[in-house]
Amino acid sequence: MIFNSFIFIFAFLPVTYIVFWGLRSAQSRYIWLTISGYVFYGYWDPRFCLLMAFSTIVSYTAGRMFLGEPSPAARKWILIVPVTIDLLLLGFFKYAGFAMRTTQELFDSIGLHTHLPVLDIVLPIGISFYTFHTISYIVDSYRGVITPTRKFFEFSSYVSLFSQLVAGPIVRFRQIEKDLDNVGQVNRKQWLLLGLSWFTWGLLEKVLLADSLAHYVDAGFTHPHDLTTLSAWLVMLGYTFQLYFDFCGYSDMAIGLGYLFGLRIPLNFNSPYRSLNPSDFWRRWHISLSSCLRDYLYISMGGNRGTTFGTYRNLFLTMLIGGLWHGANWTFVLWGAYHGVLLIAYRLFGEQWDRLPKAAAGTLTFVLVVLGWVLFRAPTISAASDIYASMFNFTPGIDIADATQLLCLVAIAGAWSVWGPNAQEAHANFKPSYGWSVAATAVFSACLTVMAGGRSSPFLYFQF
Repeated sequence: MIFNSFIFIFAFLPVTYIVFWGLRSAQSRYIWLTISGYVFYGYWDPRFCLLMAFSTIVSYTAGRMFLGEPSPAARKWILIVPVTIDLLLLGFFKYAGFAMRTTQELFDSIGLHTHLPVLDIVLPIGISFYTFHTISYIVDSYRGVITPTRKFFEFSSYVSLFSQLVAGPIVRFRQIEKDLDNVGQVNRKQWLLLGLSWFTWGLLEKVLLADSLAHYVDAGFTHPHDLTTLSAWLVMLGYTFQLYFDFCGYSDMAIGLGYLFGLRIPLNFNSPYRSLNPSDFWRRWHISLSSCLRDYLYISMGGNRGTTFGTYRNLFLTMLIGGLWHGANWTFVLWGAYHGVLLIAYRLFGEQWDRLPKAAAGTLTFVLVVLGWVLFRAPTISAASDIYASMFNFTPGIDIADATQLLCLVAIAGAWSVWGPNAQEAHANFKPSYGWSVAATAVFSACLTVMAGGRSSPFLYFQF
């Protein structure tokens, strides 16, 4: 089930909303949020609900054990065991097949003709996201950042919260703990219109921009090695904005849905294409992931507290792991390594970089990000090489169909992403009015019309 579907908008969401606000106690609302989350998740494949339930029980049990004031040695085991279980589950479903394929390719390359079994494992949708939720909960409990909840259904509603379950944002328990604790007393009307506005804004980004771009971008990537230079750059720019408005749109809808149920989900995108350097980009892009990588990987490895070499090593490894988190493919590993190198380069030459005029710094950052998206989009390293070759082979002309329409969409999306307001800025001083109602209704109707025409596509980050 996806947010931009009729079954979600006209069936699942209304029923979930009406029943939730019809319940009076916090406990009953926790239970209903848990049930609705599992229904939402199980709509794709109900078998994997058991996997999420198992991970939830393991993490909740670990939290309860921390409340018993165990010895320092026991605390470490309470941390290590459940985190290891979560990582093993993630590793098996997401990376076992990749590891077997890579090992087979290595054996073949050195002449060992051993045929390893082929693991055809179905990747549970959203497993990377809810695993981050459970692990961050355990680590924060161990560090004393949060006091683990004694209420099982409060925790289960947090893990299975449908608005951020399968594609983020990655919401840490401490970020919505107060709202969860107050879920029995929250005023239904307090954030109702604000939530609807955020949801409509995200729907616009996803349906009217990202999905419109997807139609042309997917066609352009059919034979990337045959593209001229201008065509390749135009297609890559189309993908650059498609990816942003697709994922940002989902995150903004998730924030809006959170408001509808009295929960404030943190911002996940802050106009990343306005960035002036690689470090600034990662403070603006997929904020929930980048902050988790910083707090649970980079700082845990030593951060910048050691030698200069140690800092560079920690940066590189953090981004390398961040790339692998996105998918079991060498293209994602290279993409992570690429951004690790950019961050190191900025640390080395930051003073010179920061002296550039803002327009030059912004353009340089943007171009480097676009070049990185080639690895992110390409299914294989060979395909990425074909795209790079097309981008830099200096072949004249434009040889893609409907190039004018794609160019117009890229111009609109680019202008909006750089100079237009993002959802947070647009809602900074939110005051519903008649004009707002008319505009929101018009946008919502336009989105429904596009969806009815069959141009909607699944969210890109569902695969991660």
